[in-house]
Amino acid sequence: MEKNKIVLLFPDGVGIRNYLYSNVFDNLEEDIILFHNFDPETITAIKESTAINEEILIPNYKESVKEKFLRELICLSRLYYNNSKVNNPSLLTNWNWKQKGLSKKIFYRTIEVSSVFFKKYSSILKLEKSYQKAIRKNPFYNEVINLLKDTQINHVFCSHQRALSAAPVFAAAADLGIQTSTVIYSWDNLPKARLALRANNYLVWSDYMKNELKLYYPEILSKDIYVTGTPQFEFYNEEKNIIDKNTFYKKYNLDLNKKIICFSGDDTKTSPDDPEYLKDIAEEIIKANLQNEYQILLRRCPVDFSGRFDAIIKQYKDLIKEAPPLWYFSKSKEWNTVYPTFEDVKLLVSTVFYSDIVVNVGSTMAFDFGKFDKPCVFINYDQQNQGDKNWSVKTIYQFQHFRSMQDTNAVIWLNSKEEIIDKIIHKKNWKSITPLKNWYEIVVGKENNIASNISNVIKNT
Repeated sequence: MEKNKIVLLFPDGVGIRNYLYSNVFDNLEEDIILFHNFDPETITAIKESTAINEEILIPNYKESVKEKFLRELICLSRLYYNNSKVNNPSLLTNWNWKQKGLSKKIFYRTIEVSSVFFKKYSSILKLEKSYQKAIRKNPFYNEVINLLKDTQINHVFCSHQRALSAAPVFAAAADLGIQTSTVIYSWDNLPKARLALRANNYLVWSDYMKNELKLYYPEILSKDIYVTGTPQFEFYNEEKNIIDKNTFYKKYNLDLNKKIICFSGDDTKTSPDDPEYLKDIAEEIIKANLQNEYQILLRRCPVDFSGRFDAIIKQYKDLIKEAPPLWYFSKSKEWNTVYPTFEDVKLLVSTVFYSDIVVNVGSTMAFDFGKFDKPCVFINYDQQNQGDKNWSVKTIYQFQHFRSMQDTNAVIWLNSKEEIIDKIIHKKNWKSITPLKNWYEIVVGKENNIASNISNVIKNT
């Protein structure tokens, strides 16, 4: 009897790490097929670390002007709608109001003007129908139809709900009667109005995320939303992912006698002033003559190729060490062409395990460190000489996903450079791990049988 076939679509590297490098698909009897447009080097490396049965190179997707116009108009109209539901103007910062280049300015200004006519939710749903028709007229849709027919697929699974190419893939699958499942990628995604595809099943982390999906997309039926949990934090439960201490410290030139402060960088858009914050910490440690007791370990964002930390690391080479993410990347270095190695899982887990504390601007690394009962410091002050005058941490912490934090004691708030020694070294105001664990449970949910929860949705729908 021929096995059922499941197609996996991973638009970015985090999906590969969370779903292929975990045990989510280990116990499925079905054949697993990777749908991808990776370069040969990347796909070879992925195959070495996973149980992929087969891989299929999919054609490149070129979005038409009409598709892009409708997609962007839906996004802006939904941002206005979402703001009306939760009264949070920061949602509108997810729209780029300052386009560069005349053609882009005209294109996006036309969308902004048009959005005035799509305030009612019924009109947004009409736009969605128009978008679904438009993606079915793209030649890519027909190519995918033929691929799915030839391969005789039973189920399509995607790890990211906003991937552009996934929308026509899911449309093709729907038209062939193939079941589809998508994961809501991260805790901050739903308010951003970027649910590009339509699926039979929506897999979410927690009840909190399920309620968000129902709020922002009321047309999606509750029975089609599955609270499965997310596998990305399960790596911390396995001792095999912790690198031997001597090996880890030696490889990254760390001092065994010093405590580690982990500075986790965000991408350049989310936190453009990260290098200045890192410099502030280094300066204050040296000013307090604590450089013989503490060292800083930088974990930059895997898709940050800017080199913006180089000068700071060079200036404080005895204090700041770096553990660069172990990711593959193509020459283009676009975010969706960067993929983790399996060894990066161990590097990340070990970085958290051996560090004393983590410092960043509003990152989910708070949850990673909470897995080992360690505190997180959220930077909560602006630099005097900001690189981007339109950016502020005050805006960051107004984002909708931070409303899930019911107790502000879940993290330590660093409100000025002058507080660095008290807040980071002495952990002032860090009363208990409980608020962080409570916040984790709200956002991430309870960790119960995550792999089987996900595989059961795929097998039984």
